[in-house]
Amino acid sequence: MGDKPIWEQIGSSFVQHYYQLFDADRTQLGAIYSLPFQKIQHSITAQDHQPTPDSCILSMVVGQLKADEDPIMGFHQIFLLKNINDAWVCTNDMFRLALHNFG
Repeated sequence: MGDKPIWEQIGSSFVQHYYQLFDADRTQLGAIYSLPFQKIQHSITAQDHQPTPDSCILSMVVGQLKADEDPIMGFHQIFLLKNINDAWVCTNDMFRLALHNFG
């Protein structure tokens, strides 16, 4: 990671930590999510990170997830990370399943 800009290193570290925590023990993410499934596994296909003009980091993740016995589904997720009191926090989070309606 040494060759990557600091904002990309921070974004990549956050994404890795978030999905490991989400998959292993999502109760640690607090009561911000209402999630009805018992188990989940994420597979990250790609991630991109960009600095913003106000010194935040925008991270976009594309991947697949499997919840309980449901079929594997694609997803997209975007995080906005902000440095507050020397700690990077997620101030915005957008998630969408990659479902297609061809009808």
